[in-house]
Amino acid sequence: MMAWIILMVSGVFEAGWAISLKLSHGFSRLIPTVSFFVLAAVSLAGLAYAMRELPAGPAYAVWTGIGAALTAIVGMVWLGDGFSVMKLVSIVLIVAGVIGLNLAGVGH
Repeated sequence: MMAWIILMVSGVFEAGWAISLKLSHGFSRLIPTVSFFVLAAVSLAGLAYAMRELPAGPAYAVWTGIGAALTAIVGMVWLGDGFSVMKLVSIVLIVAGVIGLNLAGVGH
């Protein structure tokens, strides 16, 4: 169970580095650039740690799903990416997939 928790937290850090990458404007801004590298390292380290116990496919899918969903939400709410019902439905489907993979992977 701890591996799943670490994996999910690492997914949040994945969203953080993706947002930092956007805010770095091609690595031309110092703080977002440094934030990108730190968050990416933490996120990948957490993924690597979790994959010691979890199957690779579900672990990677959950990690990227959490990162993608959170990045899309932050983009729509704070970065001006625009909102649509289709985007919201797609995020719900990503979250449902993450939950399903988590439930399918518990105990394996």
